[in-house]
Amino acid sequence: MIRSKRLQNRITAGRFTLPVAILLSLFCWVLTSVLLPEIPVMKSGYPLWESIDNGYIPAWANAPLSFLLYGIIGYFLIELNNAFAIIRMRASVQTAIYFLLISVCPALHQLYAGDIASVAFLISLFFLFKGYQHPRPASILFYSFLFIGAGSLFFPQLTLFIPLFWIGAHSFQALTPKSFFGSLVGWSLPYWFLLGHAYFYDEIELFYQPFIELGTFQPVTLQDFPLWEIATLGYLFVMFTVSSVHCLVAGYEDKIRTRSYLHFLIFLSFCIFGYILLQPAQTVHLLPLLLIGVSILTGHFVVLTNSRASNVFFICALVGLVLLFGFNVWTLL
Repeated sequence: MIRSKRLQNRITAGRFTLPVAILLSLFCWVLTSVLLPEIPVMKSGYPLWESIDNGYIPAWANAPLSFLLYGIIGYFLIELNNAFAIIRMRASVQTAIYFLLISVCPALHQLYAGDIASVAFLISLFFLFKGYQHPRPASILFYSFLFIGAGSLFFPQLTLFIPLFWIGAHSFQALTPKSFFGSLVGWSLPYWFLLGHAYFYDEIELFYQPFIELGTFQPVTLQDFPLWEIATLGYLFVMFTVSSVHCLVAGYEDKIRTRSYLHFLIFLSFCIFGYILLQPAQTVHLLPLLLIGVSILTGHFVVLTNSRASNVFFICALVGLVLLFGFNVWTLL
């Protein structure tokens, strides 16, 4: 009875939470398209992606394709939880949170290479989790790193996550000499196809471009952080910190397997924050990846807590989300 009286638990346990979140997300996208008809698109400077974006994707399709990719990520977030039971109740909460967080960032309502990389990243994460104490992890890690390799063709910086996934595989007891080399083969396979295409069409520079982009680091200055990025990252870091502390303190309530998944997500999200600070020019590409971990951790927190303090924090988070949306729209006007 006490649980049902709290706004936090009424919302997170409601069957209409996800549909309402999707409708609110659509409303935000339509509103920003009206208020910001020409949202500035931040060019990546990566020739391979720019040629795909300019040559094959019409300008009118940018926002719909972006929303479609986020919808795919939302679906896979549900499947990820169904497969590994990270959140014991209401497996769709993390998807609702993901939709809301994306919606309050109008700058992300355009198609970026990071959107495609995020889909590949989430599928790769699925296979990595599947490798937990697997008796034959080589094939599992092959598929996991195959998707990292495929995503890195669009967003080369995704390759930087390989050491983190190796650490995760080690913590899941899935890293063996055979699975290590299997992961290398999986990551390199898309590049063999790229090499064949580049050689056949006598455009060998296409093969070099991902590696050149991967080795390009821009100097960090304060001007590289627009106000909307600072506000968004600050909000996300608060949500991440509170949710992570809850996972670490109350982790005994979860199974050992679930704790391993959550601890890796905490580690992974923290590293993405670090990547953004080191290379702020890649923020629009890294934010969709960051939101995957933050959404799962936040969903775990809001579903599995039931105290007055957590309810107050939940209400403050909702108010903060509305204020963040208004601030981000204002800064882009």
